[in-house]
This record gives sequence, structure tokens and C-alpha cells, in this order.
Amino acid sequence: MREDRPPPPPSRGGAYSPPPPDQVLENVLEHVLQFLTFRRDRNAAALVCRSWHRAEALTRSELFIGNCYAVAPRRAMERFRRATAVTIKGKPRFADFNLMPPDWGANFTPWVTSMAQCYRALEKLCLKRMFVTDEDLELLASFPSFRELVLICCDGFGTSGLAVVASKCRKLRVLDLIEDEVTDDEIDWISCFPEGETCLESLIFDCVECPIYFEALERLVARSPSLKKLKLNRYVSIVQLYRLMIRAPQLTHLGTGSFSPSEIVAQGDQEPDYSSAFDACRSLVCLSGFREIVPDYLPAIYPVCANLTSLNFYGEACFLCLQVLDTVRDAGLQAVGATCKDLRELRVFPIDAREDSEAPVSDVGLLAISEGCRKLQSILYFCQRMTNAAVIAMSENCPELVVFRLCIMGRHLPDHVTREPMDEGFGAIVKNCKKLTRLATSGLLTDRAFSYIGQYGKLVRTLSVAFAGDSDTGLKYVLEGCPRLQKLEIRDSPFGDSALRSGLYRYYNMRFLWMSSCRLTRRGCKEIAQQMPHLVVEMINGEEEEVKEDYVDTLYMYRSLDGPRADAPSFVTIL
Repeated sequence: MREDRPPPPPSRGGAYSPPPPDQVLENVLEHVLQFLTFRRDRNAAALVCRSWHRAEALTRSELFIGNCYAVAPRRAMERFRRATAVTIKGKPRFADFNLMPPDWGANFTPWVTSMAQCYRALEKLCLKRMFVTDEDLELLASFPSFRELVLICCDGFGTSGLAVVASKCRKLRVLDLIEDEVTDDEIDWISCFPEGETCLESLIFDCVECPIYFEALERLVARSPSLKKLKLNRYVSIVQLYRLMIRAPQLTHLGTGSFSPSEIVAQGDQEPDYSSAFDACRSLVCLSGFREIVPDYLPAIYPVCANLTSLNFYGEACFLCLQVLDTVRDAGLQAVGATCKDLRELRVFPIDAREDSEAPVSDVGLLAISEGCRKLQSILYFCQRMTNAAVIAMSENCPELVVFRLCIMGRHLPDHVTREPMDEGFGAIVKNCKKLTRLATSGLLTDRAFSYIGQYGKLVRTLSVAFAGDSDTGLKYVLEGCPRLQKLEIRDSPFGDSALRSGLYRYYNMRFLWMSSCRLTRRGCKEIAQQMPHLVVEMINGEEEEVKEDYVDTLYMYRSLDGPRADAPSFVTIL
């Protein structure tokens, strides 16, 4: 590119000499590529030829690493020299369900060390399921232009690290802590933000399980005129919420904290007018929190319900995204179906995730949603009882579904009315929902269900399977029939070496394959490793001292440009 080429020789007599035609084309190409914003488009452009490959690398400002072990930090940064925003993912998703030892890896230290040398101009960083230390955060806070930090499902750091970020990152606009495990170092990190007006636009700390100094938080909110997103932890009472809201009526996203008083209000004391605070926040479009909700205070949010596009609690309104616990019951979902005609995304989580629990939502609620919310595009639904008829109805009523995740919590549960497998329900989903890209299966499923997925799931990119299938044939249907498959997660299913070998020609095009408590042997895994040298094949043992004869507890297989990692713990064997 321009800085890589020697200057053209001067022309005779000092007259202007135009640059070579190929250099003109490359300069134009750089300007054109700056308008490509989607990763897939840029990846395709980089494959055209060497010139395009160089130009794309030099114009990419946002770098996405889907697996922290897929490429070495130095290699990535030497290629994409001008990136100012980086996203890195670490552990696979099953780590969220305690299916991976906590000290497996995904350390951020080698990445931030390289960034300190190559990316001093870094402005934005998003990490997911990474192990981040306080020292990592201290080094990151030394970057002069750094302004946005988002940590999702991360651990290893504490309030000491947050204090350093708050005090040293004077241009900080975003500090979002989402489902992280944050150690309480008994440090008042909120008070560490600099005095004077701040640049804060988003502050999310609802996952921080330790009290905060409220007066410092109140002062911080008051001197942050650009603050749009604020999500509080459960130690913030509804009275304190009121005080924050009257100081920040410009908020668009609010996490309410506990949404209950910190102590019983004495008889005769005057409580604040909570409704007036919500009424003043006319820009609110997203509400969440409600950690210890007191129903008597719910009417306070009525003034903003008409504008909401997202709601995360046990209620109903006219919005696009709803997240609730299953305590909403089938009756609550029927009310949602009757009133929320424009709903696009629904997530119903269990209040008790045990397999033998009595879930208060069922096929009745799912049917009501499908009949009333026909614009639905994404659903995550935990339940104990389901029928093929309800799932088939959803496939017919909601053909725009892109994500369908049905989690029947008991193992091998059939249609609770007909006692038949759930094959036809999931078959209808992949057949009728032509845009489906993510699917999670559950319940009693035979190989027939997987034949449907292989036959009709041509756009499926992420597939999660648990306690399902009859034989290796089921997995073969998927690996041979789903050309877009990127992420495949399987647990407690009867798939063995033959099924694993059937995907040999697919694995280099996939981001990863995860199989735990299946019927894989060490010999079968070793064969894959020998035939695919650029694939990293990790065998993870649940207990370091407990090694089964020839069977593999967990197989985690992913592509990598730099070979096996150097920080594998003793319970991980890399073939």
C-alpha cells in the first residue's frame, strides 16, 4: 500500500510524474473498502487477490476474534495494524452451564500484552468468557485513547481493577459489566471516577454482587449529561433509583436494581412519587432489573410502557423484546400473545432449572405466543411439558423465526399428550422457518429429527443438542446436510467415532465442535487429529485423577492458524 511502496523516481526537468496505474488502483481500493462494514463482506473481499487482501487489512478498524486460540495475538495485530475496536471470545458457550473446568484457559493477558505494543490507539474492547486479571485492566487503562470496555461472562478481576479503569480512563464512555463474576476487594470503585463532567454514555454493573457507595454514584450520574444507559445492581433500592432518575431524565436504557425499598417505610412517612420520575424519562425504551420486585410499585412504570421496545421482568407491554421468568405462567404468556402483536424476541427462563422441577409454563403458553405474536423472530423457551402440535403451530404461525431454542428440562421427555418423540415438531421448525440460523433441540428425539435438520436446515449456523438421537446416523445427517454449520454443541448423546469421522470434510469450515459425555474414544479423536493437522483437538478430563479407559469425557475441536496453545492445563490433552 502507500506506506509500503518506495516513492516514484523524479521525472526529468522536475515535471510532474503520475503514479503507476497499479498504485492508483490500490489507493482507490482502500477508499472503497472503507465503506464495507460487515465482517462477511470484508472477509470475502480479502479473498479476491493479494492486493485486495492487503488493502482490506489496512482499512479494517474493527477486529473480531471468534476464538481466542484460533490465532496468535501478534499475528492478528501485525495483519490488522489500524484496528481501534477489538472483540474477542474465549471459552465455548457450554462453560456457562459448568460443563468446563474454571481454569481451562482463555486468558486475556497475552492479548493485552501484545495490544500494549501494537494497539496503543485502541479505543474499544469487548471480551466474552475470558479470564481477565486486575493487572490486565491496569495495563489496558494506560492506553491513551481508550474509551469503551464491555466484559461479558468474564471472571478473574475485582473491584480493584474497576477502580483503576475508572480513575485512569479519562475519556471513558462505556463501562458495561454483563453477567461477570466480580470479586469484592472492598474498594469503592464508583468514587474513583474523575471529578468534573464525564464522557460516560453507558454504565452497566447489575452483575456486581457487592454494595456501592450510593452518594458517589449519585454525583457521578449528575455530572454525566451524556449518560443514556444505566443498569444498577440489587443493592440500589427504589428510593435511590428515584433520586438517580430525576438527575438523569435523558436515560434510554435503565436497569432498576432491586425495585424494592431498602427498609420498611415507617407509617406516616411520605414516599417519593415514583411515577413522576418515570414520566419525566420520556426517552426510555428498555427496562430491566427488578431483582426483588414489590408488586405494589409496578404501576410506577406505566407512564413509559407505551414507548418500550425491550422489557426484562415479569410483566407485559407493547414492545419488541421480552425476557421473563417462568413464574409468568401460561396465563401470563396468553396475555402477552393477546396484546404484544409486534413482539420480535421472547426469552422465558426457569426460576428452578432442576430437571425434576415443576415448570409453570408449557405447550399452552407456547401456542398462545405463536397465535398472537406472528412477527416473532427469536425465542428461547424453558419448560417441562411440550407437544409436537404446539411446536408445529409455531412453525406455521411464525415463519420468520431466525432463532428457535426449546429447552425441555427433563431428559428424553416425549410429547406429553401423545407420548411420541418430538421429531415432527422440530422437523416442522426447520422445514417451515426458511430463515432459521440457530436451533437448540431437546426432549425425546430419534434420528428422524436429525434427518429433518440435515434435509431442511440449510442456513443453520449454530446447533445445540442435548440427550438426543439413536445412533451415529443422526449426527451424520447433520454434518452432511447443513453446509452453513459453524458451531455444533452436543452433550449426553449416543454419537461416537463413526459420526465424528463423517464430518472430516466439514471441520475446517466450522468455528468449533464441542462434544461431552458422548461415545467418543481416544483412538477416534486421535485419527481426526492425524488427518487434520491444522485442527486443534483437545480432550478434557472432568477429574484430573479420573481417566476413563478409552472414552473421552469432553472433546473440544477448533481450527487454528497457529497450532496448539501453550497454556493448556494438566487436565487437557492436545492431540
